[in-house]
Amino acid sequence: MEYSTFGRHVAVDTWGVDFDLLNNAEWLQAQMVEAAEVCGATVLSVQAKQFEPQGATVLVMLSESHISIHTYPERGFAALDCYTCGETVDPQLAIDYMVSVLKPETVHAKKLIRGLGELKVETPAIRQAETVK
Repeated sequence: MEYSTFGRHVAVDTWGVDFDLLNNAEWLQAQMVEAAEVCGATVLSVQAKQFEPQGATVLVMLSESHISIHTYPERGFAALDCYTCGETVDPQLAIDYMVSVLKPETVHAKKLIRGLGELKVETPAIRQAETVK
């Protein structure tokens, strides 16, 4: 079987996010797993760490690669990224979901097209995903 090296890596900085959302590793973990499901990825494992006095990191390992978030609640900042290999899972859908639940005031995003030679950098349109809660 021949495997493709093609992948998409979306990296996002969010600013102006509620302190309590960014300081809750358990809630973030649940949202990250939901984001994986929204984009059609397969979750293999999850690691979450709540830091003291504040902050959290959540890493979701996917069969297709990963989703991660690192938070700085005292600054209203979160760094998110999602990398997926192949063409069947769209990392943008996971990022759109996370932006929808975090509700940042400002979003800065870049998408890298990887595995085809020279890295290609794009600026993706961030869309508010429909959330059913």
